[in-house]
Amino acid sequence: MTTRLQATRASYDTVAADYAELLKDELAAKPLDVAMLAAFAERVRAGGGGAVADLGCGPGRVTVQLERLGLDAFGIDLSPGMVAVARRTHPGLRFETGTMTGLDLPDGSLAGALVWYSTVHTPIAELPLMFAEFHRVLAPGGHLLIAFKVGDEQVRLEHAYGHDVDLDVHRFPPERVAALLRAAGLSEVARLVREADPHESTPQAFVMARRTGDPVAPVAAP
Repeated sequence: MTTRLQATRASYDTVAADYAELLKDELAAKPLDVAMLAAFAERVRAGGGGAVADLGCGPGRVTVQLERLGLDAFGIDLSPGMVAVARRTHPGLRFETGTMTGLDLPDGSLAGALVWYSTVHTPIAELPLMFAEFHRVLAPGGHLLIAFKVGDEQVRLEHAYGHDVDLDVHRFPPERVAALLRAAGLSEVARLVREADPHESTPQAFVMARRTGDPVAPVAAP
């Protein structure tokens, strides 16, 4: 595991309980975000359904939303601390530890994958490797929904959720994310960019894509 991943895991282990408490009701005040989750769920159900992974699930607050939308959802997160909180809070759902560049899932095993702000600590140069892994685990026709902060810079975060942390936060141009998904064999279905809420510093983007073919460009090493 790289030093960056180790620092990210340690930071989220530290903040897990407070993060879960502070954000437990966040979606209630974000109707556009909820609408994108509902559209994603409808697309997965329309395709026949199947397993859906919430990748970078944190304490499971969005995993349970997927389950309420009728999906067979489970969560994977880098942080054992976050997974422990998720299991305790949502005992009826399955949560596992893992990394998004090396998922312990068979090829083509997912009907859907949710990546809800899970790439914010990943440099854009490493996204092709991650997107290739998403393509691998999605079944043909399977859907992906990715949410991220809009911009083209890196922000250093040393304190969050009441704790000291060691995190870099990356913002991405939506058109660049869509292009990288397309290169990985994931065709864009829909895109939403909304303005920042009062407590947010940047606009927020949501891109839905569908596995339609093989990657059309080689995956660059990070």
